[in-house]
Amino acid sequence: MFAVVNIAGQQFKVEENQKYYVPRLQGEPDTEVAFEEVLLYANDADIKVGKPYVSGSKVYAKVLMHTKDETVLVYKKKRRKNYEKMNGHRQPLTRIQITKIG
Repeated sequence: MFAVVNIAGQQFKVEENQKYYVPRLQGEPDTEVAFEEVLLYANDADIKVGKPYVSGSKVYAKVLMHTKDETVLVYKKKRRKNYEKMNGHRQPLTRIQITKIG
């Protein structure tokens, strides 16, 4: 059984008892969150495709921790102008575990 869910503007294919890194969510660790924007739901018997969302379906997840991704370096240079600039940032992420699809 799996579902395709819209989480913070990104689509994820999720399965029960699996862990995922998603963009930073509101909520403290060890709290339950529910995602109502289910785009596709599939179990052994049938597949339901939403228009745009599957009505009556939710995906429940537990927030495990908040963390940051690895550093992304941004480098700019203009030749013959003595211009070089390096910058970097780390995207904030949330680790979740899917508890129930239904």
